[in-house]
Amino acid sequence: MDWLRIIVHVGALIPLGAILWDSYQYNLTANPIQELTIRTGKAALVLLVLSLACTPASSLLRFRPALRVRRALGLYGFLYAALHVGVFVVLDYGIDLGQIGQVIAEKYYIIAGLSAFLILIPLAITSTRGWMRRLGQRWKALHRLVYLAVPLAVLHFALAVKSLGSRPEPLLFGAAVAGLLVARLWAKRRGRGPHQAHPSALRTRSSDSLVNRTASSTDMARTA
Repeated sequence: MDWLRIIVHVGALIPLGAILWDSYQYNLTANPIQELTIRTGKAALVLLVLSLACTPASSLLRFRPALRVRRALGLYGFLYAALHVGVFVVLDYGIDLGQIGQVIAEKYYIIAGLSAFLILIPLAITSTRGWMRRLGQRWKALHRLVYLAVPLAVLHFALAVKSLGSRPEPLLFGAAVAGLLVARLWAKRRGRGPHQAHPSALRTRSSDSLVNRTASSTDMARTA
């Protein structure tokens, strides 16, 4: 295990350790449910945004080790998202499905957050190499949904905040996600620059080469 993976695992577990310690010490403020909701939500969002940063870090900054920790960051982000939803369902509403359904229907920020979480579930389940082999090319298409899930999570945070002026964190997260999406698109376009032909161009060149070889063989046969 290299140093970056150690840093990621330790760093990702620090918020959970702090939550457990503060719970043991009865130090979760006067409203522990709200405190747990905020802490788990922020940890999930930070880790998911960092997972998005891995591809631009590799393609634009040539920091290849980032790709080796992308999966871990995403799974830790899902872990905190699951804890976030668990606090909402179990601690806040006591698994009262009727009340939970009512509040989901009434509050847009919960709809956005729940949508993000539902998208993340299949991504977490299929994150193993076995699922990569089973799904083939469909695996990449499925995991591109993370670029929908994370903006939805940011929207959830923004709608949940009463005043963005006094609490601008959602705006910062939104700017970070927007920047990472632009960086990804830029890196993708750079990858199709003069030094790397588009796949369709490669197919055309291959077809032309085959035609030329066939014509050459025909000419040689006629000459013989």
